[in-house]
Amino acid sequence: MTRTSHLLDLPHHDGSSLHVPAGTPAAGDTVPVRVRVPKGSGVESVWLRTVRDGEPRVTSARSDGGTDSEDFYVAEVVVHNPVTPYRFLLDSPGGYRWLDGRGVHDRDVPDAGSFRLTTHAPAPAWLADGPVYQIFPDRFARSTAASSRPVPEWAAPAAWDDEPAGDGVLAGTQLYGGDLDGIVEHLDHLSALGVGTVYLTPVFPGRSNHRYDASTFDHVDPSLGGDAAYARLSQAVHARGMRLMGDITTNHTGEGHEWFARALAHPDSPEHTMYVWAPPGGPDVATTPDGTGYAAWLGFGSLPKLDWSAQETWRCMVTGDDAPITRYLREPFALDGWRVDVANMTGRWGSADRAHAVARELRAAVVGERADGALIAEHFHDATADLQGGGWHANMNYTGFTRPAWSWLAVDGSPAGAHGLPVGAARRPGGAMVATMREFDSAVPWSVTARQWNLLGSHDTPRLRTVVGSAGVEVAAALLFTYPGTPVVFAGDEVGATGDNGEHARTTMAWDQGARGGGPRWDAATMDVYRRLSALRRGSSALRDGGMRWAVVADDAVVFLRESPSERVLVVLARGPWEGAVLPHHLLAPGASPETLYGDVGLRLTADGIAVPGDGPGVGVHRLA
Repeated sequence: MTRTSHLLDLPHHDGSSLHVPAGTPAAGDTVPVRVRVPKGSGVESVWLRTVRDGEPRVTSARSDGGTDSEDFYVAEVVVHNPVTPYRFLLDSPGGYRWLDGRGVHDRDVPDAGSFRLTTHAPAPAWLADGPVYQIFPDRFARSTAASSRPVPEWAAPAAWDDEPAGDGVLAGTQLYGGDLDGIVEHLDHLSALGVGTVYLTPVFPGRSNHRYDASTFDHVDPSLGGDAAYARLSQAVHARGMRLMGDITTNHTGEGHEWFARALAHPDSPEHTMYVWAPPGGPDVATTPDGTGYAAWLGFGSLPKLDWSAQETWRCMVTGDDAPITRYLREPFALDGWRVDVANMTGRWGSADRAHAVARELRAAVVGERADGALIAEHFHDATADLQGGGWHANMNYTGFTRPAWSWLAVDGSPAGAHGLPVGAARRPGGAMVATMREFDSAVPWSVTARQWNLLGSHDTPRLRTVVGSAGVEVAAALLFTYPGTPVVFAGDEVGATGDNGEHARTTMAWDQGARGGGPRWDAATMDVYRRLSALRRGSSALRDGGMRWAVVADDAVVFLRESPSERVLVVLARGPWEGAVLPHHLLAPGASPETLYGDVGLRLTADGIAVPGDGPGVGVHRLA
């Protein structure tokens, strides 16, 4: 086998407990940070560069022992600012290099990729317990009671097996009648997947099947079973040891919301101050029949924008006794946290930017109501500036995970485009995927990276199977369950659902086919892949909480290590045949052999090292130590 160069000859550091002491530092603390320098790398000395109050400081790192294969260095970071960036200066005969979150560079680099210590507490530990399972309530399951409920006047009833509309008015009005008691009846399915957290898209009444256009936050939609059904779901989910998260819009309400109705009818009312009013004709401005202009999400008049400079907005949404942000965290609903829709736009309009202040206050309200509550943002684009700490615990990681994973695994000719862009999905080499992931990961503290909501699709995207094809699903799922962060599964992906865009992807669950062991809309083999990968992650400290070290990055394969103090796991992912690689013997414990945990890509021990075959497409997950 031809020896392929690998990245394990380069110095390495990440924010995991192998390199940074566990726990959240306080201002004034001194934190030892450790860097690993392979022997033969040419590094003669290591320096630490921190930035304090905007000014760089460089101090010498000291030798801290090592092994036959690598030397360890340690240096102290003084936590003077709430977020303290640092990187390592590597001195060698060929000239100095920098080590930051993006890798090793033989040139000067900006601070954007530096490692970060933060005084802000991370997301609650329970997010690591198992995958998050996203449910679009209208499309998951119907209870017996669903058929007796009246159909809302805006809705177009659909049969359970009808194909979802991908565009037009019907995309928002097609109603299948899924409800909350239907979810309760199928919690065995979630338990079989090892789900840790159940996340539901909105349950408040609206004028659409997605309910992001709330008409009130005071109660749960009667079409879903109402408040009593939401309480029953909460009790059933928690009885199984799972968590339950809700979905709320802080950027806007629905046009039919009672607050907006009063705002229009009474310009001198407190509710009128809650919305952003703007001259007609401007960007993202909608107009009432009488010519009143108001800001709206992307200009859609059905979604008027909230004004977070108004005290009434704070009172009604956050601080009031019945404000939804805290009320639904209490019994009988007892939500464990919120996913916040359009978090990136909340509090932003023109020259006003209150987004970070809103995020901080929302987090304070959530953790004030329940100390282990979670607050997750929806931000489709570059969320790194919004994730430095104190606000959102983490983000739905479309840009740092979903899109780069798609770009590597997308099949030629897929009807699914590059999400959010007016072009088709491009199939790119492994190096492009890894560079993108490292760039986004490096721009936030490790405590955020370790809890990011990584997903392969959602109710707003095409389906994974449509993007990557049948052959790519296992490789994609293996990446999801072995990469740092919290894996998120959109209901249906685990049984092979398809869909060309977000609306078309909102398919119903074919429970009848599942009961028969499979069918055209229920791929039992894919379900088994997800179930086994979920169990694998749950049983591995390295996959749940370990660091991340890239080993091989080729066009058609990537290999990386996840390492915790008690475990080292090697992950091999190949989208097709490739040249293979040989990794150093020292990755194995003395006298040990690799233990295959999952997959069909095996390893061989040779005189040269650990041989990784060039088989593909395929997956191999191996415990080395």
